[in-house]
Amino acid sequence: MKEKIKHLKRRAKREPVIDKEARVTNDTVAVHREEILRGARRYIYPLQHTKHRLVMISISIFLVALIGFLGYTSYALYRQKSTSLFLYKVTKVVPFPVARIGSDFVSYESYLFEINHYVHYYENQQELDFKSEAGQLQLAEFKKRALDKVINDVYVKNIADEKGISVSEAEVDDAIKIVRNQNRLSDNDTELEAILSDYWGWSINDFRRSLKDQILSQKVASSLDTGAHDRANAALAQLKNGKDFATLAKEVSEDAATKDNGGEYPFLVDKSNRDIPPKTIEALFALQPGQFSEVVDMGYGLEIVKNIETKGSQLRAAHILFDFKDIDEYLNDIKASKKSRAYISF
Repeated sequence: MKEKIKHLKRRAKREPVIDKEARVTNDTVAVHREEILRGARRYIYPLQHTKHRLVMISISIFLVALIGFLGYTSYALYRQKSTSLFLYKVTKVVPFPVARIGSDFVSYESYLFEINHYVHYYENQQELDFKSEAGQLQLAEFKKRALDKVINDVYVKNIADEKGISVSEAEVDDAIKIVRNQNRLSDNDTELEAILSDYWGWSINDFRRSLKDQILSQKVASSLDTGAHDRANAALAQLKNGKDFATLAKEVSEDAATKDNGGEYPFLVDKSNRDIPPKTIEALFALQPGQFSEVVDMGYGLEIVKNIETKGSQLRAAHILFDFKDIDEYLNDIKASKKSRAYISF
């Protein structure tokens, strides 16, 4: 018996005691979770490192490609002076400047906008080969004019801002309506857009943009030339006091082609006549025979028009014209004090 007890004591020393009352606790769960996570980290850390490297490599490739693309584009625009359609699309997204006026930049996109519709018209409507020597010379000359125009447009917009002059969408709509009537087009935008695309490579939005710039320039010129307004209003007052229209036209009209004939056009006028501006036609066909209009701002000058006689769908008509001074005469003074700097030259 004593030996058996000794044997059991020796065995108890060799074997660990198992707690039959062991329970699952927060501590045991935490220990178990840590053991599992420790094993997983051996795989997670290398994977995270790989992802980080991939992200850094991708960003580096993107930056190198972007810098290369911008470098190529800059070289093509400023060194080669390319006017390709691809670069035009690029400048619609990336605001490359073609010139600077004080703190205002002139967008390269506006310059290429002028070039592209010009090239489209002469290639498709006049069949001019711009790869020929004559074509290259003509294009080079137009590039100079296009650059001058977009620079002048910024000066005009600055004047317009100072004077609170703007062009509403309704004014553009009215201008388009006049063009439709003169060309006997329907109100179908598809028809108009097809003509614009054929002639100028324009969408309707491009046409609206061009009209808006044109109307703004005309409104600014009108606001600056107070002398023309004074002369036109004085002539209108004489007509209302009984002065003969033809006699007055010979005395004061600034249209050399019609002045000596009492202001009368040498042809009958109809609504689709392209030799007369749309606004003139609109004003004439609003008159009864023998009536003359108020002073009409035609954009390029001021007119007083008269319906001499109606012949079916045509009119015998006359006008007294007062030209606005060329807006460049006003811009020259501004340019002297606020110089421009072009980033390309010819």
